[in-house]
Amino acid sequence: MNPYRMKKVALFLLFAMLCFSLIAQHTTRLFGYVTDMDHRPIELATVYLKGTSVSTSTSSNGFYELTFPTKDTIKLVVTCVGYQAIIKAIPVGSLVAQFNVMLRSSIHQLKDVEVRAHRIQTTTFEPLNAKQVRLLPDASGGNIESLISTLPGVHSNNELSSQYSVRGGSYDENSVYVNGIEVYRPLLIRSGQQEGLSFINPDMVDQVDFSAGGFAPKYGDKMSSALSITYKRPTSFEGSVSASLLGATAYVGSSSKKFTQLQGIRYKTNAYLLGTLPTKGQYNPAFFDYQTYETYQLSPKVGLSFLGNLSQNKYQFFPQEQQTSFGTLQMPLQLHAYFNGQEKDLFTTSFGAFTFSYKPIRDLTLNLVASAFNTNESETYDIIGQYWLYALATDGTGKATPESTLGIGSYHQHARDYLNATVANLSHSGSYKIDHHLLEWSLGIQREAVTNQMKEWEYRDSAGYSLPYNPSYIQLYSNLAANLSLYSTRFIGYLQDTYKYRNNAGLWVFTGGFRSNYWTYNREWLVSPRLAIAFAPQSSNFVFRFATGVYYQAPFFKDVRDTFTVNGNTMAKLNRHIKAQRSLHFVLGGDYHFMQWDRPFKFTAEMYYKPEDRVIPYVVDNVNVTYFGGNTAKAYAAGLDMKLFGEFVPGTDSWISLSLMQSQEKLLKGVDNNGNPIYTHYIARPNDQRYSVSMFFQDFFPSYPRIKVNLKLIWADGLPVSPPHNPYVAPFRTPPYQRVDIGAAFALIDKNHRPNAEIWRFVKAAWINLDVFNLLDIYNVNSFFWVTDIYNRQYPIPNYLTGRLLNVKFSVDF
Repeated sequence: MNPYRMKKVALFLLFAMLCFSLIAQHTTRLFGYVTDMDHRPIELATVYLKGTSVSTSTSSNGFYELTFPTKDTIKLVVTCVGYQAIIKAIPVGSLVAQFNVMLRSSIHQLKDVEVRAHRIQTTTFEPLNAKQVRLLPDASGGNIESLISTLPGVHSNNELSSQYSVRGGSYDENSVYVNGIEVYRPLLIRSGQQEGLSFINPDMVDQVDFSAGGFAPKYGDKMSSALSITYKRPTSFEGSVSASLLGATAYVGSSSKKFTQLQGIRYKTNAYLLGTLPTKGQYNPAFFDYQTYETYQLSPKVGLSFLGNLSQNKYQFFPQEQQTSFGTLQMPLQLHAYFNGQEKDLFTTSFGAFTFSYKPIRDLTLNLVASAFNTNESETYDIIGQYWLYALATDGTGKATPESTLGIGSYHQHARDYLNATVANLSHSGSYKIDHHLLEWSLGIQREAVTNQMKEWEYRDSAGYSLPYNPSYIQLYSNLAANLSLYSTRFIGYLQDTYKYRNNAGLWVFTGGFRSNYWTYNREWLVSPRLAIAFAPQSSNFVFRFATGVYYQAPFFKDVRDTFTVNGNTMAKLNRHIKAQRSLHFVLGGDYHFMQWDRPFKFTAEMYYKPEDRVIPYVVDNVNVTYFGGNTAKAYAAGLDMKLFGEFVPGTDSWISLSLMQSQEKLLKGVDNNGNPIYTHYIARPNDQRYSVSMFFQDFFPSYPRIKVNLKLIWADGLPVSPPHNPYVAPFRTPPYQRVDIGAAFALIDKNHRPNAEIWRFVKAAWINLDVFNLLDIYNVNSFFWVTDIYNRQYPIPNYLTGRLLNVKFSVDF
C-alpha cells in the first residue's frame, strides 16, 4: 500500500474514533470485581443500579460492567446467595469508573466445602475459550488453529495454513479429536494456498482443550500433541451469519425435549489475500464446507448422535510473472520470471460418525462408535517458466537497478497426482466412576484403503543447457512415478485410570494407563504406557505437574512411501518393514495463580525433554512433508515453554507466550565394514524453531466499550534450510517469522444497545470488524526455489508470503 493511501486510511480511522467518542459523551461505563473477604472472586452475583433496569451478573472471575446514562451519583446494589447484600452510593465524575466490591458471608460456618478462586489444571491439557476466535484477526479465515498457534510450544510460520508444529515435531504428529473421534486432513496438500477450511467449525465449538505433550493414553497414536474439540448441544434456538472479503459462514442450532441439532456452512475464497503474493497471476480458490451434529435421547439411559462433514477445496492458478529481490547489502540480487500454464487441484472429503450411548447406572457410560472418512484428491499442473537472475547495483539515491546477468534459464513442471483414501472405524469405549477413581477404556478395529497414482517431472535448463548437464542426452532435473495401493487393518485400544486423593498436604491427581496398537501391514504391536501426576498444595496458589510415557507415531501412508532410482528414473514403493517412530516424554511444569491490579492472572511454565529413536526423517517445502520412507535417524527435542495469562484489561483474557527449544537429529549415512551404522553429527531438524514469542491481546476503548480491539503477534526463529537432494546439511535458516495482525470490532447491537424496532428483538448481537493483516507489511519467507546455473552453482530464491491487507467483516448472532 502506498504512503498516500495509508494516510487516507489513518485519517479515516482517526475520524471514526473521534465520532465514536462524541457519541459516547453522555454514557458512563462502571466496572469492577466482586470478591469475598479473602479476595476470592464471586461468580453469578447480581449487580444493578437501584431504581433502574440496568443490571448484570458477575463472570467466573467476579467481573462486572454496567453502561448507563451519565449521572452525578448512583446507588449500586450487589447481591448473591450466601452473602450479605450491600448498597453503595457512588459519585460518578467521569465517563469510566472502577468500583470493586467485597461481600461478607452470611453463613458463619460452612463444613466440608472448599471454595477455590480458579480452575485447577491437573493435566497437560489447557482449556481455551472458543468464543475468542470470533473477533480474532486471522488471514486463514477464523480457524481454531490460529488461536492454538499463539500457545507456548506451538509454531506456525505460514498464515495461509492451519497446520502447526509442536515442540519440534512435524505437521503430521498432531492428533485432532472432535467429540472423541479422530479426524483427518487431505494428504496431497503442498502449499498454504491450496489449503481450504480446517475441519473444525468455530461456530459449532463448545470446548477446546490442547496438550503440547505428556497427554493421557486415550489421546491417540501421535508423538507431539493432542487437540480435543467438543461441539455444542444447544439448549434453545441460536444462530449466526457472517460475511467478509475472504468468505462467509452461516450456522443454526436448536433444541427440543429429546433432540438437538447444529448445522454449519462455510465458504472461503482467499483470492483477495493471494493477490498480495509476489507471484502475480489469476488465483481462483473456492473452498466449501458443510457440517452437522445431531443428538437424540431415546430414553434417560439411551442416546444417539451423528457427526457429519462434507467439504470441497478447489484451487486453480494461472501464474503470469514474478519479481523477487533478495541477497545481502553487499550482494543484492533479483529474479525476474514469466510463466505460462496453470495449476488445477481438487480435494473432496466426507466424514460421518454414529455414536450409540448407554448409561445403565449413574456412574457407568458405554459407547459404540462407527465412523468413516474418505478423501478423493487430484493435483495437476503444467507450468513453464523463463527467468533472469540479475546482480543489482545501487545508485546514489538508493535505487537498485540490474547491473549484470548471472543466469538465464527456463523450466517446465508437470504433475498428475491422484489419491483416494478411506478409513473406517468401529470401536467401543466406556467410563466408570467408582469412589475416587475414573476408569476409561476403548477397543476398536480400523480398516484403511489407500490408492495413489503419481507422475511428476521437472525439466530445467540454464543458458541453453539442460540440468543436470549430460552431453549425450537430455536428462530431467527430477522425476517421480508411482502406482501404489495399501490395504490394512489396525486394532486399537487403551485403558486408563484417573485417581484423585486429598489429604492435609493438598490435592493429588494420578492418571495412568497404556495404549496399544497392532497394524497388519508391518505386523507391529505397540504398547505405550503413560503416567501423569498433579499436586495442588493446600491453601496455595501453586499447582505442580509431571508427565511421562512412551509415545509412538503409528505409520500411515505418507510415512511408508519410499523411493528408489533406476537409470535416472525415480519410482515410489511402500516399505513393509517400516516401524513406528518412538518418543519418550518427560514434562515437568506448573501454574502460579495471583492477583495483580485487583485482577486474576496465571503464570505457567513447562520444561520438557523428548528423546526419539526409529525416526523417519523428512524434509519440508512450504507445508508439504516428504518422508524418507525408512527408520534412519535418531533425534531429540528439549525446551522451556512459558505463558502469562490474565486480564491485562478488566473483563478480557489475554496472554503472552515464550518458547525456547532445540530439536536435532542424526541421519544414517551407511554402515562400516563390521555392519555398524554410521550416523551424521547432530543437525537441526526441519522444524527446529529455537525461540518463539507470541501474544494474543484484547482491549477496548475505555470511554466506549462497544469498540473492541484484538491483536495477534508472532515473532519466531527461522527454520533450517537444506539444498535440494542434500538433507545432511542445513547451511542457513529462513529469516525470522514476524507478523502482527490487528482488528477493531464495533458492536452495532449488544445487550446494552438495541434498536427499538420489533424486527431487532431476534438479534442478540451484531458486529462490524476492520482487520489489518500483516500490520507491519513484513514479507516473511516460507520456502525457497533453487536456481542452478551451468557451473552447478545454486541460488536460493525466497518464496515470500502475503503482505499487508485490509479486511472487513460483518457478523450477526441470533
